[in-house]
Amino acid sequence: MTRTLTFLHTSPAHIAPFDRLLSEVAPAIPARHVVEESLLRDARALGLTPEVTRRIARTILDAVAGGAAVVLCTCSTIGGCAERVGQAAGHPVLRVDRAMAERAVAAGGRLLVAATLASTLTPTRELLLEAAARAGRAIAIDEALVEDAWARFERGDRAGYLHAIAARLRQGAPAADAIVLAQASMADAVALCPDLPVPVHSSPRPGIEAAIRAYRSAVQSISSC
Repeated sequence: MTRTLTFLHTSPAHIAPFDRLLSEVAPAIPARHVVEESLLRDARALGLTPEVTRRIARTILDAVAGGAAVVLCTCSTIGGCAERVGQAAGHPVLRVDRAMAERAVAAGGRLLVAATLASTLTPTRELLLEAAARAGRAIAIDEALVEDAWARFERGDRAGYLHAIAARLRQGAPAADAIVLAQASMADAVALCPDLPVPVHSSPRPGIEAAIRAYRSAVQSISSC
């Protein structure tokens, strides 16, 4: 069985960007994409209820049964739950935003967390506080919800989505030491505001780099058994 780096997405829009990124960083690694849009929809509407958690777990275990050496969850709303499922089952499951959070807190200071979905704010805040505690760094967190952007994403208006985010980043940047983009889908907005006076942290590249390291370690472990 070919062991894959399997991506768990809650939107098919994430497939192409992560394929492109993987082809840049590690083109030899075989990838598989699993898309479960209902997980985000129900997590937003109901929260991470026991039933939603069971469905996340079932999706991950099915991916492992299908040959996933590592699962990378690209959805920030359910990422923490996915990570806990993997820990409980003994399988490598990564949330895409953990590596980003570790980089963001490295210097401490005031962080502005920008999101286009309210459901990502709390998990991102909790992740940053956890990473800061582990690193022994003091941080303060402000939040910016770009409320009109998500509807554009759902309509397929990617350009409008990114421009709305970029406009909000320009407003919030002066009060922050760094900006954290809570969702992987927001990453390309950075290119629209290259004049920002503070660093902007996004999750796709550090997340996929962490997943590649985990994949290589997992495959090596499997091969040595």
